[in-house]
Amino acid sequence: MPRTRIHNMNISLDGYAAGDHVTFDAPIGGAERLFTWFDGRVIHGVDKVDAPVTLDRALTSMWGQGIGAEVMGRRKFGPQTGDWPDDGWRGWWGDEPPFHTPVFVMSHHPHPTIDFSNGTSFRFVDGSPHEVLRQAQEAAGGLDVRIGGGPSIVRQFLQADLIDFMHLVIVPVTLGRGVSLWEGASGVEDRFTVESVTSPSGLTHQLWNKKDHG
Repeated sequence: MPRTRIHNMNISLDGYAAGDHVTFDAPIGGAERLFTWFDGRVIHGVDKVDAPVTLDRALTSMWGQGIGAEVMGRRKFGPQTGDWPDDGWRGWWGDEPPFHTPVFVMSHHPHPTIDFSNGTSFRFVDGSPHEVLRQAQEAAGGLDVRIGGGPSIVRQFLQADLIDFMHLVIVPVTLGRGVSLWEGASGVEDRFTVESVTSPSGLTHQLWNKKDHG
């Protein structure tokens, strides 16, 4: 059966996974220290030819394997709020977004679909996690669906018990403020088996697999 997966969700020691105020100049909203440790090209499948294969690189490169669609929140796509302005915004990723699949952007405000020549399409949808996941699964064609974040969207899908696998990266920094991954998610760990491994870089990777209740 296709799974619903989360990959490379960076989280601080005090539980924050994003900053609290996203702008065009600060797309991570003040939580940039969570993202200074990795080369984004690895996550997006464009690896360095001569780079050594480390634990961090091996685990983060699972991001795109077997994925047929992604679901993301509006703040991951852009900083705008309210009705979408006619500003030509096409996301943070330029003319070649790394997804290569349909991407369902959860938004209460309608927006035309944005298509790219490399197979990426941003489709703006309004609905519950169950409804949006159903649309993403249909588009994924039997492959897995990735919940791409940010933390508010991940939290919604966790609370709806829709996540089958989650890869968290615990970054050894404290932020003191931001968007918490765990707010309102008390006891969620009871639904998963959790394995942890710490790499020489100081990152702790947690692999959460949903328990089989059948």
